[in-house]
Amino acid sequence: MSVGSLLATSDLHISYDQNRAITETIRPTSDEDWLIVAGDVAESVDRISWALELLSKRFAKVIWAPGNHELWTTKHDSVQLRGQARYEHLVRVCRELGVSTPEDEFPIWRTEEEEFVVAPLFVLYDYSFREPGATLEATMKYAYETGIVCTDELVLHPDPHPTRQAWCHERVEITRKRLDAIPEHLRTVLVSHWPLHRGPTTMLRWPHFAMWCGTELTADWHLRYRAAAAVYGHLHIPLTLEYDGVRFEEVSLGYPREWSKRTDKPYPVRSILPADPTRVPWNRRDEARA
Repeated sequence: MSVGSLLATSDLHISYDQNRAITETIRPTSDEDWLIVAGDVAESVDRISWALELLSKRFAKVIWAPGNHELWTTKHDSVQLRGQARYEHLVRVCRELGVSTPEDEFPIWRTEEEEFVVAPLFVLYDYSFREPGATLEATMKYAYETGIVCTDELVLHPDPHPTRQAWCHERVEITRKRLDAIPEHLRTVLVSHWPLHRGPTTMLRWPHFAMWCGTELTADWHLRYRAAAAVYGHLHIPLTLEYDGVRFEEVSLGYPREWSKRTDKPYPVRSILPADPTRVPWNRRDEARA
């Protein structure tokens, strides 16, 4: 049984000096604390390794799920692997640091009352979070016309898969089989960089950007796998939401230009178990006031 807290963060983006300095301030509140890192640590393997090594020395356990930035292959990175080969390389880096990944046995978080399976997931996206009735071709055309296009289109390669959609569908099938094997008496904490439910993407300033944010294939996973909480990042909208009675915790730091509008002293770590009682689900706040 743990007497600590299950904590989470994401989207540290330590390529920015300000964010690297913030990452250096992240510390546990007890020797028993675990830390979930839900992707987008950085774009280069060296920086990703630096951050995860720092955190793994401080926390009893660190659990990592990849984001799109980790999967980018850029000219500035000494590691030029692409697609699945890059992901597998990052998994090896994590294992050398003692960091749990989506390829490892799911760890169990124990409290006095219950045990929870903490499941880091890598499922990508397949462009299915689009406006109802909109085709991919039309939505992509609009994205390029507006200039609001995810950089993934240039530097996130699906090799050896023919498309990102194909890679996503393979990952969904692999992940589903692993989650199906979890004993039915156990609840879960599902961890994915991309939200598993379309709901959070309806808050995006540019609605079409949702197509780079997940897949409809995971829409019921929070219910199917008995989630106590679903942890994600990617959107840079750090709110607690609730769908079907399940907490969805967006735990991102985001870019300096974003967090500096909210505070001059950001601390991008949130308590998942136990839940932070001050974080009322944003889409249930009116009910909470009643």
